[in-house]
Amino acid sequence: MPLTFGLTGMDPATESSLKAAFADANTRSGNRWQVLPETEADFVVVDMDSMYGPMSWLRLHAAGKHVVGLTSGARTQTDFRLERPFDADSVAALLQQLDGAAVPDPAAATTPVLDVPSPATTADKRNAPSAPMTPAGMTPAPQPQDLLPEELPPLLDEEAAPPAEALSAVVPVEVAAVDRREPPSAAAGQKLPPAPTLQPHVPAPTPAVVEAPATPEPRTLADWLASGRLKGHLRLDQNGAPLLIDTVQRHYHGPATLKAIAAYFSGELTQTDFQSLDETSWAKQRTALGDAQPLSRLIWFGGLLAGKGALARGYDPQSRFQLLKWPQTEREFPKHFRVATAMMKGPATLPEIAEASGVPLADVTDFVNASLATGFAEPYREPEPEAEPPKSGGLFGRLRGR
Repeated sequence: MPLTFGLTGMDPATESSLKAAFADANTRSGNRWQVLPETEADFVVVDMDSMYGPMSWLRLHAAGKHVVGLTSGARTQTDFRLERPFDADSVAALLQQLDGAAVPDPAAATTPVLDVPSPATTADKRNAPSAPMTPAGMTPAPQPQDLLPEELPPLLDEEAAPPAEALSAVVPVEVAAVDRREPPSAAAGQKLPPAPTLQPHVPAPTPAVVEAPATPEPRTLADWLASGRLKGHLRLDQNGAPLLIDTVQRHYHGPATLKAIAAYFSGELTQTDFQSLDETSWAKQRTALGDAQPLSRLIWFGGLLAGKGALARGYDPQSRFQLLKWPQTEREFPKHFRVATAMMKGPATLPEIAEASGVPLADVTDFVNASLATGFAEPYREPEPEAEPPKSGGLFGRLRGR
C-alpha cells in the first residue's frame, strides 16, 4: 500500500520547489510515496512560517492528520519538522522517518517531534553529540535567544549607589571653634572684651528607625519561585513526583507533564520542604529524572493555576490584553492554541477573546494570567497623541493666522 503525502498552506514557488525535491526523494525510495490532496493524504506538509500556517495545522490536527511543519525556526507545534531551506536529501530523510512512523506504536502516548536538518547544517551535525529527546507531552525548552528577562543573570550597575554599610563607616568630622579676636600685641594697652562662653555641643537626636514589615512567608511553589529565596541545587519531593530545581541555571528536572505536579501549586510549602543537594548528589539524581526543562515553565503553570478563573491581582478586568510574541503552548491544554490565535489578532478584552476563540471565559483568564506571569502578554495601553507641528512664523505665517 503506497504511503500518501500532501502539501498545503504555502505559496506556489515553495510548493513547486517542494514537489520537485519530493519527486527526487521518492525515486530514491522506490516510488513508495504518492502525492494526494491534503484531505486524502496521511502526512501533510504545512508552511508554519506563512500567515495561515498555524490555522492550517489546527484544522489538520483536529482531523487526525500527521502534520509536518516546514519552518526555519528551531521549534514547531507540529508532529514532524522539515527545516527550511530544504533539498532532495533533507526530504529523503523526512520520508524515511515518516515511513517508520506510518505504523503507530500503541504503547506510545503521543507522537514525538522529529526534526529533519537542513542541507546547510547536515554536515556540521554528523560528528556532534545527539540532542536530548523532548519528553512526550511537553513543548521543547526555549533557545537562549527566547529566554525571558527574568531568566537572564542580573547585570552589575557601575553607577549604582554604594551600600549602606559603606556610608555608615564615614565618621563626621567636627570643626573646632576658632577664636578670631586680635592678639594683645595688635593694639598696645587696648583691653579686649571677654571671650564668649562656649556652650557644649549637644548632638541632634537621631530619628527612630522604623523597620519595614517582613515579607510574608511564601506558601505555594509559585510563591517560592517569585520570592527569590531559593538558592542553589534543591530537591522537592512530595506526592510521589520529585522535582530538582537549579536556581543558578534557571531550569528544573521532573515529570514531563505539568498536571503531575499540580499539587505543588495548591498545597503549602515551607523552607524545610526544600532539600539542598551537593554537586555529587545533584549529578546523580538529575540523570534519573530526565532532561532539564526551563524554570519559566513552572512559573507559567503557577500563573495558570493561581487565579482559578479570576484575573491576577493588580490588573483591571476591563483592560484589553495583547500577546507580545507567540507562546509555546502545552499539549495538555489544547484550548490554549485557539486563545493565543485570537489574541495575536490584536488587543482585546477577556470576554472578546473568549468569544473569538470559543473558549470559556475562565480558561481564557487563566491563560492570560500565565502569559502575564512569564512576560508573554501585557495590558494594552493607548499610544500618546502626537504633538502638533509648530506653526510657521514670519510675515506669511502671521498673514495666514488672520
